[in-house]
Amino acid sequence: MATNTDLETINDISLKYPKKYKVFILNDDYTSMDFVIDVIMSIFHKSFQEAEAIMLEVHKKERGVCGVYTHEIAQTKVMQVHKRARESGFPLRAEMEEE
Repeated sequence: MATNTDLETINDISLKYPKKYKVFILNDDYTSMDFVIDVIMSIFHKSFQEAEAIMLEVHKKERGVCGVYTHEIAQTKVMQVHKRARESGFPLRAEMEEE
């Protein structure tokens, strides 16, 4: 049976949520738009329309947000982009920054 002291302790506990990180695709002059769309769809699980909008943002603003994740997931997404680009011979880059 919970006592008043137990309930006060439970109420005083505050949850800390993990920090979130934005993952960006960066613009370059060599990577094809089709490849960027494919990467965004396959790695970030976006629809064609969402991927195309992000690709256009990258093209116009030099970078575009592909998603917001915890540190480990964001880091993995960045590595996946770099690996896929390297394998396909493109210089496409991604980066993450704290939200």
